[in-house]
Order: sequence, then C-alpha cells, then structure tokens
Amino acid sequence: MLQVARLAPRLLGESAELVAAFLRGQMNADGGFRNRAGDSDLYYSVFAVDALLALRAEIPFAAIVPYFQKCQADVQRMDLVHLACLARAWAATPPDLRSAPARDEILHRLAEFRSADGAFNAAPGASRGTLYGCFLATGACQDLGLAPPDPVAMLACIQGLRAADGGYANDLDMAMGLTPSTAAAVALLRQFGAPVPADLSRWLLARHHPSGGFFATATAPVPDLLSTATALHALNALHADLSAVREPCLDFIDSLWTSRGAFYGTWEDDATDCEYAFYALLALGHLSL
Repeated sequence: MLQVARLAPRLLGESAELVAAFLRGQMNADGGFRNRAGDSDLYYSVFAVDALLALRAEIPFAAIVPYFQKCQADVQRMDLVHLACLARAWAATPPDLRSAPARDEILHRLAEFRSADGAFNAAPGASRGTLYGCFLATGACQDLGLAPPDPVAMLACIQGLRAADGGYANDLDMAMGLTPSTAAAVALLRQFGAPVPADLSRWLLARHHPSGGFFATATAPVPDLLSTATALHALNALHADLSAVREPCLDFIDSLWTSRGAFYGTWEDDATDCEYAFYALLALGHLSL
C-alpha cells in the first residue's frame, strides 16, 4: 500500500505539501498523533507516519520514537489492532532508532489472538478467525520480517467467509460481503498463493457509485474513502480495467478535500484525521497509474 501511496503526489502537485503540513499539525507534544478526540493514538500515529513517508516529507522520528516506546510498555494489554500498529510503527522507524526487543514482545502477545481454528480474531480465545484478524496478523508478521503462522488455517478461514452475494464478510455472522473485507481477502489470497475468484472484480466494481467512490456494502447510503481506497487497491491487484471509474473517483476524492490539506471520510463527515489522509493518498496513487 505504501509503495502505491507514494505515487499520489503526481496528482496532488503543490497540494502535497498542504497534506504534509496537516499531518505534522496532528502531532501532540508527546510525539503521538491525534485521534478524533484529540488524544495521541498509536493507530492514527501509524497512518500519519506512513502518509508522511508516502509524501517523502520530513518526519520528526526523534520526537515520535519516545511515544512508540511508551506504547510498547503496554504491549501485553494491547488489542490486535494496536498490536499490528506497533509492529508497523517499528517497521517504519529508521533502524538506528528502533527499540529492541520489540519483536519478541509483539509475537508473544500476537499468539494470544490465535483462534481455535488456527486463524486470528480480534477477540482472544475465539473459536474461529475473522478476515480482519487474519489481515492484521499477517501484516504484523510481515512488518516483523516473519512469515505468518499456519497459512493453511488462515486460507481455510478466509475461504469460508465468502458471502452469498459473492463478496467476503468479516465473519460468519455477517450475511453480506463488505468492500474492505473483500479487498482484504484479495490481498491475503494473493499473499498465500491461492486462486482469487474470477468474479471479484465485477463484484467490487458493482459497489462503485455513479458519481464516484465505492460503497462499503450494497445497502450503504453513501460511498466512503476507506472503501474507495481498498477497492481500488484490490482492483489494481486483479488487473481490472479502471477506465470507467477513474474520473468519477477523482471527482469523489476532490469533493472530500479541504483547504487545510485533509480529507473527509464521506460526504456526511465533519471531521478529518490522519487515517483518511492516508487512504486518500492510497486511492490517488492507484488513480495516477
């Protein structure tokens, strides 16, 4: 994702510096980046750092690393989302500033999110895995320089989460596929060398709004930037023809742009953050190809 997001400045032009300035402005005094409540949050911090990396902007790692170290002290109480973020945080940090032995601590905690079927779930001790759990765990392992454990079990979990509508649900309790979950399934199936169903491109393109952007589900009221970025990421991986959606999607992203260098998540959103700044870069990177 980061590699493609690096292409976004092709379309942003001089506005790329506005985005970088917005991101740097989200940093708190402790080195963390703000969530929507204004508090430092590892989740938003990782999106901020990756977005700044994508923009090839200056990153004050000397000020950020103490915040990462503070977060690591709480690693044994972290949920799976923040644990994956911690792995990503250290992977993005220059080697001479990394904290050791982060890997062993993260792996020890990660093992607690293994589900009984051998996959991963955000809830420790679950009987079966979820798509998001497998996606987070795989990403964490990659950031730690390791192969994910038991890919056979994770593949079985993923393949069992295909919904009746042809997309992929996050877990078995969901009746329909979600755009982000389906995009994650595409990424994981390709990562594990498994065949990707041939009709997934058509399924994803069917979630495109006529005015641009992608819906999270067939029943969602408006398209959103997360679904748009992840759908474009998956469609590019599947070598789908994006010519019909390129200009509408550019218009959609432009409609979410603010003069402060940030992006709203949807037309109904009234707040901006580092996460959606990154997803805008990811979407723009794909649309620049």
